[in-house]
Amino acid sequence: MPKPRRLITVPYITVWSGERRASVPALVANPRSGRIAYRRELLADRDERGVLWNRTESRPGKGRPQYARVHPYRQRYVMRHLRCQICASPADRSHLGVLWLLHDDRSDWPGWPEQMTVTHPPVCLPCARLATRLCPHLADRHVAVRVKNPRIHGVYGFLYTPVPGSPHPMPTTEVTVPYTDPQVRRVLAGQLVTLLRDCTLVDLADELATTATVR
Repeated sequence: MPKPRRLITVPYITVWSGERRASVPALVANPRSGRIAYRRELLADRDERGVLWNRTESRPGKGRPQYARVHPYRQRYVMRHLRCQICASPADRSHLGVLWLLHDDRSDWPGWPEQMTVTHPPVCLPCARLATRLCPHLADRHVAVRVKNPRIHGVYGFLYTPVPGSPHPMPTTEVTVPYTDPQVRRVLAGQLVTLLRDCTLVDLADELATTATVR
């Protein structure tokens, strides 16, 4: 008799092995502005700010989860709408703000993580404990933070530079670029970036205990 399959939770933003990066022709660049483009663009290729995004199939559940990779469109959706990166329901919110789990880097600067930019979306309380086990960046040290005024900041992706004598630019480095920076027109975006403002560090165990008591 076959053994029953163990159900596992896969974060909503995780890429599955069956989701291939779409096969597209080489990018082209405007010779004057440097703005990159696909030769035949689709409506979904650019966000509302006009930035070009990496085309990736959306077939969640197809194949095996690739926990170290993030799906561009699903990440953008939950980040923009402040939804949980694990289950995609609304992220937890209190009078102190929206709940984020971050790698604990409090020694980086006084007041950390105020004014920090992140690509990791927020979480809901039911998924918070699970996130500490499923998300690679939280594996060793993590901290819970409430953010009262998160703001969409820009994108993370590959910066493309012109190639002399060729219409096709080449990717040079991975960058975080604010929407206000003219260089954003040369970025093939893979993740949306949020700026954390009005941050309060909280105890995740206390947050979970309070929720359990209320229920």
